[in-house]
Amino acid sequence: MFQIKVWNELKKIPYGEVRTYKQIAESIGHPKSSRAVANACASNPFPPIIPCHRVIRSNGGLGGYSGLGGVETKRKLLEKEGVFTSD
Repeated sequence: MFQIKVWNELKKIPYGEVRTYKQIAESIGHPKSSRAVANACASNPFPPIIPCHRVIRSNGGLGGYSGLGGVETKRKLLEKEGVFTSD
């Protein structure tokens, strides 16, 4: 299942690092599926355990976050990990 592939790939992102939706799509063998990766992140039932907060837009923007508190929580989680974004 596509979502499971995405979620398993997200678990490989080290603390303090980010990947883009496109990088995740490429790493699971679906290079043209950035939007589907974003949808899988939005469907993540276990944020931040499955660290979808570590996935950002190619332009450095945060994108969305399905966890409690939305994008503001995503920003705080990334800042706690030492990652600063352009948003």
